[in-house]
Amino acid sequence: MLVENLEVYKKLFRLALEAHELTMTFPKYEMYELGSQIRRSSNSSPANLAEGFGNKHTNVYTESISRAQGEIREIKHHLKIAYAKKYINKEKLEYFIGEYEECSKMLYGLERSLEAKMKK
Repeated sequence: MLVENLEVYKKLFRLALEAHELTMTFPKYEMYELGSQIRRSSNSSPANLAEGFGNKHTNVYTESISRAQGEIREIKHHLKIAYAKKYINKEKLEYFIGEYEECSKMLYGLERSLEAKMKK
């Protein structure tokens, strides 16, 4: 099995591309500030998942899931800042927050299943 087969990875990958596109609409002076932070954190979540995927040490895999969760919390923060600065509208904010919350739930389920596997 490949990490690319995981639904949560596919979704995080797509969101990273969408977040990148979103930041291209920010004011020029934000391209290397808030825009860069959003691009990096949105890309880090699927990257962390890919890094730990399939590791023979399950605890390494669960740690990568935990890091991916942290990146999701970070991007949600950055998106709220973008909304407060009026770079994105409420609908766009709610869309991204909802999508990232769904990914977070999916990651939590994956982590629980790995922890159950470790207990066997």
